[in-house]
Amino acid sequence: MTIRSGILAAGSMLVDHVQRISHWPEQGWLAEIHHSEKCSGGAALNVLFTLARMQIDLPLAGVGMIGEDSDGDFIVQLLDQHQVDRRLVQRTRSVNTAMTQVMTTPDGQRTFFHARGANAQLDLPHFAAVHTSHRIFHLGYLLLLDCLDLPDEHWGTRGAHLLAQMQQRGYLTSLDLVSRVGEYQALVVPALRWLDYLVINELEAQSLTGVRLRSATGIAPPDAFAAAATWLVQQGVRRRVVIHAPEGAWGQEVNGEGRWQPAWQLTPEEIVGSVGAGDAFCAGVLYASHQGWPMTETLKLAHTCACFNLHAANALDGTRPLAEMQRWMDQAICVTCTAEAGRITSAEKT
Repeated sequence: MTIRSGILAAGSMLVDHVQRISHWPEQGWLAEIHHSEKCSGGAALNVLFTLARMQIDLPLAGVGMIGEDSDGDFIVQLLDQHQVDRRLVQRTRSVNTAMTQVMTTPDGQRTFFHARGANAQLDLPHFAAVHTSHRIFHLGYLLLLDCLDLPDEHWGTRGAHLLAQMQQRGYLTSLDLVSRVGEYQALVVPALRWLDYLVINELEAQSLTGVRLRSATGIAPPDAFAAAATWLVQQGVRRRVVIHAPEGAWGQEVNGEGRWQPAWQLTPEEIVGSVGAGDAFCAGVLYASHQGWPMTETLKLAHTCACFNLHAANALDGTRPLAEMQRWMDQAICVTCTAEAGRITSAEKT
C-alpha cells in the first residue's frame, strides 16, 4: 500500500494585480496608485506557494485551468520556481487566465475586482485522471468556480460530487470558500458531508450557518463561534472545522473539544497588506493537520502564517521558512505568557 504524503490543491488559479492606493475614493473621484505589482492569486496557488516557501519538504501539486496568455505563462513560471507539480494544470485558448485587481489602502484593507476567466471552465472531467499519492486534497474557492457550483441531481452540486470522488480515491478532503454576499447554503451544504477539513472565515461561516459572528459593534464571543462550528459538524464534516477572524480563530475537533485561539496582535504600522492572509492561515491548518498536530498548535501556526503574510503587499512575500516562523512563534508565546503573568501578579497585589 502506498503511503500518502503531501497536499494537492485544486481550484482557483489567477494573477493578482495589486495596487497600493492612497485612499478609497468616493464614486467619481480619484485616488493615486503608489505602487503596482503582480502576484499569483487564488486559493490553490496561494496555499501551494505558501507551503512551498515554508520549506516543509512535502510533495505539492496543483489542479486547475489557466489561459494560453501572459498571465498563464506567469503562473507556469511560478509553479516551476516553487517546485510544484503542474502536470494536472491545463491550459485553454478559449478564455483568458483569471485575474483580480486588488486595491489595498494604507490600513491594509483590500477590495477585489475579479474576472473569473479560465477558472469558470474547471469541471469534473478535469479530475478524471487525478490519482496521486498526496494525502490531502484541498479545493477552493467554492462559490467562484462556475461549473463546480452547478446543481447536480444526485450529489446536490458538482463540487460535492468532486469531493465525494476524492474521498473515495483515498484523499482527506479540505474546502475553503470565497467571501461573497448572498445566500449560498444550497451551494455549500451538499459538500460538507464529503469533507474532512473545513477552513473558512467568520463572514462565510455567518452566512452559511445563520449564527451572528460579527456585527457593527465587533466580533461575537467564542461561544457563538462554537455554535457555528457545531452546526457545520452536524452537516457532516468529519475531522476539523476552523473558523478564523482577524481577532482569533475557533477550532473544533469532531468528537472532541473546541478551542478559541487569539490572533497575534500587530500595530497598524506593521500591516502592509492582507491579500491572501486567509489562504496563508489555511496553509498553516493544512500542514499542521497533515502532520497530526493538536488543535492549539495548529491554530497558533495558522495565525503565525497569516501574521507573516500581513507584512507584504502581495499574498506570498511575507512567508518565511517554517523553522523561522516557529522560532518567532515561540518568542511571541513567551512574551504573551510574561505579560499574562505580570497582569496576574498586579491583580494579586491589589
